[in-house]
This record gives sequence, C-alpha cells and structure tokens, in this order.
Amino acid sequence: METNITYRKMTLDDIDQVLLIEQDAFDTPWTREAFEHEMTTNLYSHYLVAETETREIIGYCGMWIVMDESHITNVAVAERMRGNKIGEGLMREAIRVVTEQNVVLMTLEVRVSNDVAKNLYYKLNFQDGGIRKNYYSDTGEDALVMWVEFK
Repeated sequence: METNITYRKMTLDDIDQVLLIEQDAFDTPWTREAFEHEMTTNLYSHYLVAETETREIIGYCGMWIVMDESHITNVAVAERMRGNKIGEGLMREAIRVVTEQNVVLMTLEVRVSNDVAKNLYYKLNFQDGGIRKNYYSDTGEDALVMWVEFK
C-alpha cells in the first residue's frame, strides 16, 4: 500500500482519473459532463480526492453542502487500493471539511447489500435513517439512508 496519501479538493484536471475509478466502481457511472457540472455549475458541491505521492488519484468523495447540512453524493476507491482505509480517509476528510463550515448533519444513501460501506459509516457514527425503495435504477435495489449529527 502507498504510505503517503494526501487528501485535497478535486479540480477539473482530476476528472480523467476520477472517471476511471467511477467506471470501475459503478454499474451506472456518472458521465464526464456530470462531474464537470458538479465542479463548475453546482454551487453546493464539494469534491475531494485521495492522491498518492506520484499524483495518482486513488479515490474521491463528492458532497453537497446546503446551509448547515451536507449530503454525500458519491464515494469510490480504485479497485487495487480497496481495503486500505482510503474510503475512511476520504470520509474523515469530508467530515473535517463540513464541520469547519458549521455543518450539523450529514446524510447519504448506501445500497442495502453494501456491508463494507455500511460498516465504515457505522464506524464513523452514522445511524440508520430509513429505506428508499427501489432507489438504484440499475438493479432496483433499496437504499439505506444514513445520517450523522455533529455537535
């Protein structure tokens, strides 16, 4: 595993590398246009990347911050780097960013079958908030809504 991972704000120059991770991680990946929109037009979006010392992007996390709430839109880690706590590092950095902006609540949806992600979110003090039936259009799978409050 890489030892010197840094977390920073995503830029437009990162989209090519982020797309490779996105396409590998999801059956219905976001498009370049979707990421460009998030980076250039959506005033609420904030994206972070995990980067090696050789400037390889190995993960990313997107979120929207609206007033005092934040919603995680997507989190993914390069397949070869999974299991090395990169996702946890991205989520901890996202939490650091939002708490600096006085966010008091963070929410997300996760596939009900994604035990690895759910266990990470529980570790970070997220709680179950409800089920969104047939949330994922690719499979019709339900999403578990999770949330955490910051005091």
